[in-house]
Amino acid sequence: MRPSPPLTHAPRRLVNIAVLLAGLALTSAAPAQQLEVVASGFERPLSITHAGDGSDRLFVLEQRGTVRVLSAERHLEDDFFLDLRDRTRAQGERGMLGLAFHPDFAANGRLFVHYTDHIGTSTLSELRSADRASVDAATERVVLTQSQPFANHNGGQIAFGPDGYLYLALGDGGSGGDPARVGQDLGTWLGTLLRIDVDRAAPYEVPADNPFVATEGARPEIWAYGLRNPWRFSFDDDTGDLWIADVGQSAVEEVNVQPADSSGGENYGWRVMEGDRCFDPRQGCPTDGLVLPVIAYTHASGWGRSITGGYLYRGDDVPALHGAYVFGDFVSGRIFVAEGSGTQWQARPLLDAGFGISTFGQDEGRELYIADYGGGRVLRFVD
Repeated sequence: MRPSPPLTHAPRRLVNIAVLLAGLALTSAAPAQQLEVVASGFERPLSITHAGDGSDRLFVLEQRGTVRVLSAERHLEDDFFLDLRDRTRAQGERGMLGLAFHPDFAANGRLFVHYTDHIGTSTLSELRSADRASVDAATERVVLTQSQPFANHNGGQIAFGPDGYLYLALGDGGSGGDPARVGQDLGTWLGTLLRIDVDRAAPYEVPADNPFVATEGARPEIWAYGLRNPWRFSFDDDTGDLWIADVGQSAVEEVNVQPADSSGGENYGWRVMEGDRCFDPRQGCPTDGLVLPVIAYTHASGWGRSITGGYLYRGDDVPALHGAYVFGDFVSGRIFVAEGSGTQWQARPLLDAGFGISTFGQDEGRELYIADYGGGRVLRFVD
């Protein structure tokens, strides 16, 4: 059964970056020395995170199925922290895609990974580290799986929210144009953001306040839907707001914001809309109940063609960025900054990194890092 999704959320104001681009020269962006190389030698890095255990280590996930460690002194350790190459298919948009440490990792040694297996199935698994220095792959326990009809748009990000629940982003299953029309289908996990409780039951429990637990035919794990390929999302450390960057089809890239006090259930529009534009139908599409992005940029603007979501900067090293949302584009290698509040944000170019931006990340001090996918480097933002 494919239930008709409820339309309960009013549209939000959209700031179109294509308009803001007028009069802005990309060559006048901030100087490149705002990025400083921290370490190199990685194999297609896709995620940067910390364990929240007071060690000040950085953990860098590699697409091939490995996790490597940068020490507190930012020395790249020789040994893998985790190696799942024997069960991961790393090809195209597939591979090891997400890594999240349990909020009590220092005490319980639990961590979670999201990867595509050898037959292309999206897999969310829990593992445990006995000594917090490495992880035995034999401890893997599969939490959930999702078959994928195509090899792209698998989503990727996993993260614990301020509520202690684990969030998982899944794309629409791939190909192009959402051929199975899953974006508006609450009967599938594809094209959604999931929210689950991994503490109260094994492998997980659905939180009682998830928005669709009482909706007939809906998957109760769904927290939000109408997403095409939410490659990277993040929670603002100060406010708890959720920022979701959704990769566009052929015209528009977008960033959506879910306020911390949301009860979930937002419909972000795909495939009715691509960003701020009608997609199906091309004109006169119904927008009632859709939550529109707070930031969008068109491919025609020259800003790029594949958004990589970032973070609200809350660190101390770069005061000029404090409170701004920093994000980038994988194809163009450009980095942007958006400033504002609520649903009114204005974006501008920050710098041209000159490489494929696969992810942003934070350390325990909330300083901001970025990964050079093709060059195998991790860099940090400096003043």
